[in-house]
Amino acid sequence: MTYTSPLLSGPDAVHGAVAGTGPDAPVAAHYGQPVAEQRALAAGTAVVDLSHRGVVTVSGPERLSWLHVLTSQRLDRGVEPGTSTETLFLDVQGRIEFDCHLVDDGATTWLTVEPGENVGLADWLTRMKFASRVEIADRTGEIAVIGTTGDVPAWDERDDVVRWRDPWPAIGEGGFPYTVDPDPARHPAADWSWSEYLVPVSELAALPEGFTLAGVLAAEGLRIAALRPRHGVDTDDRTIPHEVDLVRTAVHLNKGCYKGQETIARVHNLGHPPRRLAFLQLDGSGHTLPEPGADVVVRPESGTAEAGTARSVGTLTSAAQHHEMGPIALAILKRNTDPEAELLVREGNAEDGWSFTAAAQEVVVSPQAGKAVGRATGFVRRGTR
Repeated sequence: MTYTSPLLSGPDAVHGAVAGTGPDAPVAAHYGQPVAEQRALAAGTAVVDLSHRGVVTVSGPERLSWLHVLTSQRLDRGVEPGTSTETLFLDVQGRIEFDCHLVDDGATTWLTVEPGENVGLADWLTRMKFASRVEIADRTGEIAVIGTTGDVPAWDERDDVVRWRDPWPAIGEGGFPYTVDPDPARHPAADWSWSEYLVPVSELAALPEGFTLAGVLAAEGLRIAALRPRHGVDTDDRTIPHEVDLVRTAVHLNKGCYKGQETIARVHNLGHPPRRLAFLQLDGSGHTLPEPGADVVVRPESGTAEAGTARSVGTLTSAAQHHEMGPIALAILKRNTDPEAELLVREGNAEDGWSFTAAAQEVVVSPQAGKAVGRATGFVRRGTR
């Protein structure tokens, strides 16, 4: 059964709501005033309907130690009730399969994932249960995820409402930054604040006092400005955590064995990720944003004359309007792409014609990122006696 938010259809539908696109089609892109909605969201006075996100719970006395064995995060100790973190389920090559927002309330561990991923996650966890004393439940459609940059006192006071606080861009225990500047205090999103409240779907239309609704376009603009990667949007089936700076918040480099750990350790200790996340400030002279999936090319010296045949150096993954910065985007680039290069986002084809959007590049994941940076190379000559 395909889910559609009650705020889009039915008796609780909000007048002026416009449906989103892609993975966000089940919820509202905006409610008629996307810029004003984003300003309110940035100010902490709006909430975003994210009820299409998947919600999976794990309960039972062994839930945290069991999840610790399966995921990239350390969960076997120090996870007090209310502690929020991010964890990844990886394949054997270290590629991201599920990116989970995790919070434990003392009796149940709550995992929220991108729309549609709840079924696969719940099924996989059930297959991995064996004799462990855990119970897995898919709560999607029963529990709604609602996002905001501020605090909602009415929900914080309730025992039946769970709150996940985004750890980004702080460096978690056992984490490591892949940005040019390792100091999180100097990260462009140092002031980033984001929470996701888990409330009953039946209460979705009951806005807390003092809050308005904002659509997912508002949230996407703020997310991109915060350089925050989104699974399935800024990642693909080849993405490893290092490429999108998720070693920062979602990987504990000093924990025991888990699926994919060998790749995590090898890339971190011996090499560099093959691709890197970049922020793009787009030319705002056009009326539309380039579509995700568009090629990114280095601007030829002749302008755009040869850009149609230029080799792609990456892919635009997400784009949005920001209420202060204008059109912005995230892209995945080849690691060796010149950080100083002027870029173009290329759409169309040779037969129907090309269109180009100029893009100023800001490095997110450094081309030299990794623990190996600065390490002596070559053979070490032994001293002689």
